[in-house]
Amino acid sequence: MLKVIDYIFIYSLFAIWILLLFNVRLSFAGYSFFLKMEEKKIDIIKGVSNYPTVSILVPAHNEEKVIERSILSMLKLDYPREKLEIIVINDNSTDKTGEILQDLKSKYPSGNLKIITTNAQNGGKGKANALNIGLGHAKGEYIVVYDADNTPEVMSLRYLVHEIISSKEYGAAIGKFRTRNKDTNLLTRFINIETLSFQWMIQGGRWKLFKLCLLPGTNFIVKRKLLEEIGGWDPRAIAEDTELSIRIYLKGYRIAFIPKAVSWEQEPETLRVWLRQRNRWVKGNIYVLNKYLFSSLKGFSPIIIDLFYRFLESFLFLSAVIASDIIFLLGISNIRKISLPGNFIIIWFLAYILFVLEISINLTMEKGEYNLNNFLIVLLMYFTYCQCWIVVCITGICSYIKDTVLKREHAWYKTERF
Repeated sequence: MLKVIDYIFIYSLFAIWILLLFNVRLSFAGYSFFLKMEEKKIDIIKGVSNYPTVSILVPAHNEEKVIERSILSMLKLDYPREKLEIIVINDNSTDKTGEILQDLKSKYPSGNLKIITTNAQNGGKGKANALNIGLGHAKGEYIVVYDADNTPEVMSLRYLVHEIISSKEYGAAIGKFRTRNKDTNLLTRFINIETLSFQWMIQGGRWKLFKLCLLPGTNFIVKRKLLEEIGGWDPRAIAEDTELSIRIYLKGYRIAFIPKAVSWEQEPETLRVWLRQRNRWVKGNIYVLNKYLFSSLKGFSPIIIDLFYRFLESFLFLSAVIASDIIFLLGISNIRKISLPGNFIIIWFLAYILFVLEISINLTMEKGEYNLNNFLIVLLMYFTYCQCWIVVCITGICSYIKDTVLKREHAWYKTERF
């Protein structure tokens, strides 16, 4: 007769394998998309007869360590000067961000650089609020967003524009972001592998299978009229990119993925900063699920796939992994063992192999990333970095529940720079 622990084990085994197999399928789809993009000939100069006006929005709160490098890279973007404006929202900064921006403006008077400075009354309320302020000053037909630590490659803006105007069904288009400080320590190497896998598997793979991908927090372009029609960014959303993506899809538009538009960004270099950033992501995803999961079921939209994926990953998969770990610990300590027949070490080992396989497939799509060092890091990643996500998810869920019970606004945490 099966025990309670046996049923829990069966549940965890089923949930883990379903997500693993789905992610492997996404990885192969992402690889297919990669091959298609490699074969696709894109003439970003002659392919556009009349370039539209573009406003770049850069929200900046206490960004003195990175803002100069980022703005200089945007001033070097290859795009018609008369059709480009760069709007930096100096969002209630208390460091030297404002001084650095004013110095840049004086050095590059013809660079179409505009600076909007907020105070404690209208600013300092999170990224979404800062972007809405910037949107109110923008004149472009299209809005591009870069984070304050981003250094886009010189032709990346042309790729974004070329992609979004190629189809009327596109409400937005996203590029690819790379980790600038990946070689700083083991944590940044983990993050580099994670971001590459996410983009080719979750963005590229889902675009290939379902014509679905979501806005990241940076390096994307969106139609200004569409933004105004849906009311800009939700100021209560701390995962403002995901929330905006859902409203774009619910309006009947799609978000295209053009990996040739590359921007480099800085990632957390300490575990403390990483935990706080990821905690914000988890809380932001719960807010989105709570807001849209059931209301979106009234009519079919590709975004439903993403919402269910987030639900499965955030709750069912998480609970399955926690249950599996507890059962494993109980078993090796001889406190409680499952009574099911079979060699479950082999099943666990196969799951581990699947994990390594899906990550390795994604690394092969980036030049120089699939090497012995990264392969060894992937082998280690399963037992270390991935387990940290359990802590992040639990603390994020608990923090969200606490804020809700106490009726507090979910605070937006700005990632610290190095």
